Formats: sequence, C-alpha cells, structure tokens
Amino acid sequence: MSSRIDGDKSGQVPSRVRRILRGPQPEAVPGLVGTAVMIVGLLDIAAGVFPRFRHSRIHAVAEVLPVFGPFAAALAISAGVLLLLLAHGLKRRKRRAWRAAVVLLPAGAAAQFLYRHSIPGVIIAAVLFALLLRHQGEFKALPDPRSRWKALANFVLMSAGSIGLGLLIVNVHPNRVIGNPGLYEQLQHVVVGLFGFEGPVNYAGQVSWTVGYSLGALGMLTALTTMYLAFRPEHPAARLTADDEDKLRELLAKHGGRDSLGHFALRRDKAVVFSPSGKAAVTYRVVSGVMLASGDPIGDVEAWPGAIERFMEEAKAHSWTPAVVGCSETGGEVWTRETGLDALELGDEAIVDVKDFSLAGRPMRNVRQMVKRIERNGYTTQVRRVSELTEEELERVRGAAEAWRGTDTERGFSMALGRVGEEGDGDCFIATAHRVEEGDTSPYGDLKAVLHFVPWGTDGMSLELMRRDRAADPGMNELLIVASLQAAPDLKIEKVSLNFAMFRAALARGEKIGAGPVLRMWRNLLVFLSRWFQIESLYKFNEKFRPRWEPRFMVYRNSRDLPRIGFAVMQAEGFVTVALPRLFASRRRPKPVRTCTHTHMTSVPKQQEREVQAA
Repeated sequence: MSSRIDGDKSGQVPSRVRRILRGPQPEAVPGLVGTAVMIVGLLDIAAGVFPRFRHSRIHAVAEVLPVFGPFAAALAISAGVLLLLLAHGLKRRKRRAWRAAVVLLPAGAAAQFLYRHSIPGVIIAAVLFALLLRHQGEFKALPDPRSRWKALANFVLMSAGSIGLGLLIVNVHPNRVIGNPGLYEQLQHVVVGLFGFEGPVNYAGQVSWTVGYSLGALGMLTALTTMYLAFRPEHPAARLTADDEDKLRELLAKHGGRDSLGHFALRRDKAVVFSPSGKAAVTYRVVSGVMLASGDPIGDVEAWPGAIERFMEEAKAHSWTPAVVGCSETGGEVWTRETGLDALELGDEAIVDVKDFSLAGRPMRNVRQMVKRIERNGYTTQVRRVSELTEEELERVRGAAEAWRGTDTERGFSMALGRVGEEGDGDCFIATAHRVEEGDTSPYGDLKAVLHFVPWGTDGMSLELMRRDRAADPGMNELLIVASLQAAPDLKIEKVSLNFAMFRAALARGEKIGAGPVLRMWRNLLVFLSRWFQIESLYKFNEKFRPRWEPRFMVYRNSRDLPRIGFAVMQAEGFVTVALPRLFASRRRPKPVRTCTHTHMTSVPKQQEREVQAA
C-alpha cells in the first residue's frame, strides 16, 4: 500500500510546475505583455544603438553586403520605438495595439538576431508573440475618442525624443569619429540626419551608414506616425443628444430632489448610459482614458444597479479606467456594492437649510456687518428665475459672466452646468447685484455681480456660478448669497447647496486643540496647496453661513489608478488645459458637434476655483 502511494506521489506533477506550464491567467496577460513589450522595445533600441558583432555566418553576409548591418540597426531602433508607443495600448487591451504588436515583434526579433545576434532577445519576442496569439481574445477594447491634437502632440514628443536619441547615436562611436565636432555640429548632424541628409560629423568605416540610416529611420518614423494621426478619421467624444437630454429631464422631474448635483448631469459635454429599464442613468466624460462619472446616478434608486452595470460594461469595452467624483454617501455605497470598487472621502458639500438661516447672533456678525456696509454703499439685489429675465437682461448676464471670468478656461465639471439661460433652463435661478454709478461706461450697465443656481428638485437650488466685477466693492458674493437665502421662501426653496469644500474634515480637525502631529502636518500641506487651489479659502467662505456638511466621495478601482484619476479630474475641471496660443485660438472656427462613432450602448468637487472674495 505504501509503495503504491509513494509511486502516485512521485508521478504527480508539482502544482508550481503545473502553474508554470499553464502560463499566466488570461486576465493578467495584457498587463504582463504590455510591460514585457516595453522592455523588448528598449532592448531593440539598445541593439540598434549599441551593436556588438560576433564572428558568424551572418557576419560574413554583412561583410559582403555592407548596407545590411546599418539597415538592421535602423530596423531595430524603429521597431523598438514603435513597441514603446504600443506598450500602453496593450496594457489597456486595445485591439489596434495588438495588431501592430503582432507585426512588430517578429520584425524586432529579426533585427535583434541579424544585427546583434541576441538569442535571448529573439526568445523573448517569440514568447510574447505566442502569448499575443494565444490570448488575442483579451485584446478587444475599442478606440478612445481622438482628434487632430494627438498628431500635434505626437510630432512634438517624437521630435524631442528623436533628437535626444539621435544625439546618443551620434556619440556612441567615439573611436570612429573623425576630428572633434562640438555640440552644435552634433546637433546639426542629428537634425539634418532626421531629414535624410548628411551632416557635418564624419566617421571612419561603415559607421557613417549606421548613424545615417538610424537617424533617417527616426525622422521617417516621426513623420509617418504624425501623418497617420493627422489623417485618420476622428472619433469625437460622445455628447448628450437632444433625446438624451429630454430623458434626463424626465428622470430629474421625478427624482431630482434626491441629489443636489443631479441637474449638472445636463452638461452637454457629457455622455450618458441608461439602465435597461430606462429608469436610471449615469452621465460621464472620458478624459485621458478615464471614464469619469460625477455625482450619483440619476433616477430611481432601485434602477441604479442597471445603469451602473451599463457604465462598467462601457468602460470595459473601451478599456477605460472607471471613476466617480462627488457621489454622496448613499451613492458611494451602491457603487462599491455593485462594482467592488473602493471609495475615498474627498470633502464636504455646504448645505444651508433656509428655515434655520438668520443674520442674527454673534456667529453671523462679520457677514451681517459686511452686507450692511455694502447696502449702505448703494448696492441692490434681485433674485429671480431665469424665465423671469428678459432676453436683453440674459445677454447682459452672459456677457458679464464671460468677461469677469478669472481664467481663459471655463472651469468646472462635476458641479457646474457650463451655460446660463439657454433653452430649457428657465427653472434655474439668477441673483444679481446692481449699483448705478455716475459716468459708468460699463457695457453691462449697473450689473456688478452674478450668482447662478440650478434646481435641486422642487424645493432646493444648487450654486453653480459666482462672478463679480473686479472694480466692485469686496463682499459681492456674500451679499448675493444672503440675498438668495432671504428670497428663498418666496421662491418656495427650502434648502440651498453652496460650494464644495475639499478635505474640509481634515482642515477642521487639524486646527482644533489636541490634533495629532500627522493631522496637523496634513492640514499644513492643504494650507500650502491652497495658494493655488483655494482649498482653505472655500472652506472658510462656506463656514460663514453656518451650513450643515454633507460628505462627498470618489469611487475608484485601485490605489494605483488614483494619480491618473486625479490628473483626469484636473483636466475635466479645467485646471490642466491644452490649447492653442491666443494668437491662433481666435482664428479657429468652431467645429460642429458630431456624434461619437464608436459608442455602442447609448443613442468633482464643486467648481473648486470659484471666484470667491473672502472677507
């Protein structure tokens, strides 16, 4: 009996060996291959730049055909650069990156063998090639939205990279250089070499061919990739259609009172996915490969899981990184339960209950005194629905809001509507401050400040825009917020959502007595960052009105995605922009809005850079 058991054990294959023979799990292949392809690309570039010939039959062929070696070096460098460009797409499971890698890996392996005689390089490329063929079903992601800007970015980055790599190629053969060329001559040799011409640097033997072919290959690669990106069909980002907007308005009419950010789903630079029943929806925008939703899903809470499932399916189809910014605690619980994602508290939203608001009392003394002083200076206020304004008044408000904007870029995404007084927005609210001044030549008349609110169900409103004339007295924002809160009962408004305060809890706890060293250090860092992002000033401004604080969360897949998501949020909110210089921007004609051609499932913090004037 024991001998038979021992025989069975000896005949068994160890589990570790079985795992190695089975290979990696299919879902891990894209990340593994993407990293390996990046390494192979670097090896290909090294093979072209740092050749090491050995005596072999191939070397004999190279002696008969002198152009063979330089051509292989250029092929190795070109394949390596292209593989580096494809590595990120392979990690994101892009189908087109898979197709290109299947072609480039054999070319890189051939160059490795012919020019450097690197057997390990050939084996690695062959293994990756086999993995790509075996697991091609893992690479099904559809293309991202794209435009001509990528061609310009590619040209700039590829040109800079080609010049840097070219300088390395020029200097990697010091013993073959004739004379002592300086940096200017070397740079000139690289630049003209990228265009296929001979430069001022001369080499002994066949090195000049190798350098010339390599530089020419880099220049041709830069030109071809730029031309491909410039002339390929555009895939514009999906946007709300008129039908989508109508459906969202129907959902908001029934369920808009649940979330103060619900109305911001009507931003027209967002796309939307609906639940199978049509009773819930998630709006989003794709920024730098991040599928960024904002706020809670719209509609019936019971239908949220269906909309969230559609959202995750769309993210998976395109290999986008899913993320949600500014969702409530209830929304965060549903998102994490349905998707397995994690949640991170971002800060708090300031909400004022109208029935509890009063200027009386010591805590409101500063606001009360500021408002009284401004009113004594001759300022008056009006709070009305947009539908009550004349077209002339609306044009004046729009023009003033545009002119008084503190930056060239309209900021806001998760808690900004991005428009004032357009068709369908008659239920929004506008608070304006006025003062008649003798000799005033302002094109906006006596208008001095504007606040714009969007509806929050039938009994609430949410602050969307704050703009003021820089020449007006300080405190315009406080004046208009107080006027809006005082006018709210006549407008049948019971609650008002003000600004979002990023990391408010950390700021509040860090300034209290007994706060620990870690919390104090975190608060000091936030105060330092407030020099650029107004983190502390927004908290202090909101606190003046004695609001209640409602936490808001970010939902994300894993911690390593947070830097990428954070960068995408900054782009969406308008803190990071890519635009033409003003000299050229004014000459561009606006392009008509086009429907996203690859959409197949559907037909953040509250504008952190408010123009707040703290007292």
